[in-house]
Amino acid sequence: MSPGKSRKQSFEASLKRLEAIVESLEQGTVSLDEATELYEEGILLAKECAEKLKVAELKVKKLTKAMDGQFETEGLKEE
Repeated sequence: MSPGKSRKQSFEASLKRLEAIVESLEQGTVSLDEATELYEEGILLAKECAEKLKVAELKVKKLTKAMDGQFETEGLKEE
């Protein structure tokens, strides 16, 4: 898929493709033009994965029941 096209694939699929791109670039067997295209695709995939992780983090909030019976969310603690 060329850079700039919208991707509607899972995080796992995006990450797997990103790993394949890194492997191709590390091997050094691709042409300069292909390496540039792969690099651009990799940057887009990395941004996409980061955004998916951010959304997942927001979804993974701990619900706690407050004293008054109302529900509130509590963020995850960073380690």
